[in-house]
Amino acid sequence: MAGKPLPLVAAAAPPSARQRVLARRVRLLVAATIAYNSVEAAVAITAGSLASSTALVGFGLDSVIEVSSAAAVAWQFTAADHRRRERTALRVIAFSFFALAAYVTVESVRALAGGERAEHSTVGIGLAAVSLAVMPVLSAAQRRAGRELGSASAVADSRQTLLCTYLSAVLLAGLVLNSLFGWWWADPAAALVIAAVAVKEGRDAWRGIACCPQCTPAVRA
Repeated sequence: MAGKPLPLVAAAAPPSARQRVLARRVRLLVAATIAYNSVEAAVAITAGSLASSTALVGFGLDSVIEVSSAAAVAWQFTAADHRRRERTALRVIAFSFFALAAYVTVESVRALAGGERAEHSTVGIGLAAVSLAVMPVLSAAQRRAGRELGSASAVADSRQTLLCTYLSAVLLAGLVLNSLFGWWWADPAAALVIAAVAVKEGRDAWRGIACCPQCTPAVRA
């Protein structure tokens, strides 16, 4: 009696038309993130230096870190099969989170210990307000596309963009409270909370956990 034929090993399925559309959308969102954060970094670092504001300079450096994270995702999606580069992209994003947490922690502790008082910065307040409006939109769009595509790195990058939203809110509150009431400690104290969140996000990105149930299981190994 002839045995049953052995099942064939299925080859990796080529990306569907919807997946190609989503991959293209991710690339466009990443390009927008890089462009915006590049301008944001230049403005924040310049304004922060003029106002002697550690928070503003730190916000600008965070934008530089966000550019590196978005660039990692852009690099990943230049490949025909973006899934092969998923793990490397996640590692870069994780390191970006850790670098942000380390910088924010050091600068916040230094500002609190030294009682540093920054000058009023109209440009800084305006920049923080604009970022607070722009970043949530970019993050939500990245997250939707990344989840539907099953890309842990795209979702992780969207969470870093969302973290930039929190930093924008912290920066705006710190600058306004400092200008109106002289509460110089408000910004560095709140920034320490952001640093703790960044550590958690970095750990999750390193492990491939991005609130994305349909993401490739191999990435999480």
